[in-house]
Amino acid sequence: MKACVLYSGGKDSSLMAILLKRMGFDVELITANFGVYKSHIPASKSAKALNLKHNVLELNKNILKNSVSMILEDGFPNNGISYLHKEVIEELSNKNIYSIIADGTRRDDKTPKLNKNEIRSLEDRKNIQYVNLDSFGYKTIDTLVSKFFELVNEKSNKENSSDYEVEIRCLIDASDGNSNEIFPEHYQTRVIGLKNENSM
Repeated sequence: MKACVLYSGGKDSSLMAILLKRMGFDVELITANFGVYKSHIPASKSAKALNLKHNVLELNKNILKNSVSMILEDGFPNNGISYLHKEVIEELSNKNIYSIIADGTRRDDKTPKLNKNEIRSLEDRKNIQYVNLDSFGYKTIDTLVSKFFELVNEKSNKENSSDYEVEIRCLIDASDGNSNEIFPEHYQTRVIGLKNENSM
């Protein structure tokens, strides 16, 4: 069975990829891109370190523009990022080549996140399985990733991150906005290798 994992290069989506791979699925890592900035490059490096296939899903820039409009109207990013995430999942499910669509969202995440009704609707409409890490809390995630991955913890910026925030920030700043007013400075963990090649 073919499974795709929405991939940022971070520990959560990497853990999901490893778990599916170990269960025998044909795993493909997918990073969404809207043509504003080549934000997929850090994820491609992490995918290479995991020896997993990685592709970029090129999407219409208008999806990103709609997300940014929501974020600017709200003054905070949650709804806009959730909208973006749902659109990306819909686009992947429309391809009809994956039996499983997965991401690294977990129990403690607030956004992006599909609720149970959205998951049921997606699975029923598209005849796929959707999988995430919803039963995993941050302590469990940290325990598991410490066994699998070599990690680096860095201040988030467009050179080391492949999550939705990168292109959102680029578009806000290109429109004479200030993304620093919406997204606070933060650090994030990125996967740079496997601790044990046998973990795959």
